[in-house]
Amino acid sequence: MNAHSALAPTPTGLAARLRLDALELPVLAAIWGISFLFMRVAAPAFGPVPLVELRLALGGLVLAPLLWRARTQFPLRLWPKLALVGAVNSAVPFALFAWGAERAPAGIGAITSAMTVLFAALVGFAFFGEKIGGRRALALLGGFAGVSVLAAGKAAGTGIGWAVAAGCAAAFLYGVGLHLVRRHLGGLSPAAVASSTLLSAALLMLPLALAQWPAHAIAPRAWGAALILGLLCTGLAYLLFYRLVARIGAARTSLVTYLIPLFGVAWAWLLLDEPVTASMAAAGALILAGVWLARRETH
Repeated sequence: MNAHSALAPTPTGLAARLRLDALELPVLAAIWGISFLFMRVAAPAFGPVPLVELRLALGGLVLAPLLWRARTQFPLRLWPKLALVGAVNSAVPFALFAWGAERAPAGIGAITSAMTVLFAALVGFAFFGEKIGGRRALALLGGFAGVSVLAAGKAAGTGIGWAVAAGCAAAFLYGVGLHLVRRHLGGLSPAAVASSTLLSAALLMLPLALAQWPAHAIAPRAWGAALILGLLCTGLAYLLFYRLVARIGAARTSLVTYLIPLFGVAWAWLLLDEPVTASMAAAGALILAGVWLARRETH
């Protein structure tokens, strides 16, 4: 028996790994889906910026041991770039989603987050010379049609257009962030990059968060939601995400994009008693169909 065959997984071990992968993908989607519920609970008590400060700091600290282990890859000259990526890819999108969570059901943010894949294609075309074929063009049209349907809807008789706009702006910044990370931070430990960008973004937002910190007492329920948002939905979720990328590849892990809106809407319906409206269902179907088309063209 050679060294490679000795290290290769047995059929039983391979089957166990496949079952674990099949379980971890929906678990990750469930965690990221429920993050919109926790934002909905915590944002009215903290305000968007203080809540995001807690989320960034806690998430970055969970991943800090991985950053320390890879610290030689992160010289001082790299940190301004990390701070910029942290602002674009974490701080501002998190704040936009939290702002929207104060004004609309949790499911709205979850649905708009799926636009990240489509915006990444649009940003690649507009700024990085990437091509958009027929399927991607149709995907973008379907996604934007879904956003229009969603923005025209109402929740409890109140318009949600601004919350939808905030969610789409956040997804657009995620799309920009994907390209920035790919082009400027490639070759570095992904989990360490996540920690460094989260922590640098937390440092950037700290003065504003302190200035806007609420003067009133914050209920334990809101504190609990904020802590879970930072520790579980940011720090541990990133760990799970990069673990999956290492095992099954980025393309298969990106299937989580389809599941996040479904889990986000389901959690809000189950735990917050938020209704699932016809416009939400129609918009979600259009956006996810667009994501499916966009991913097909890249394979």
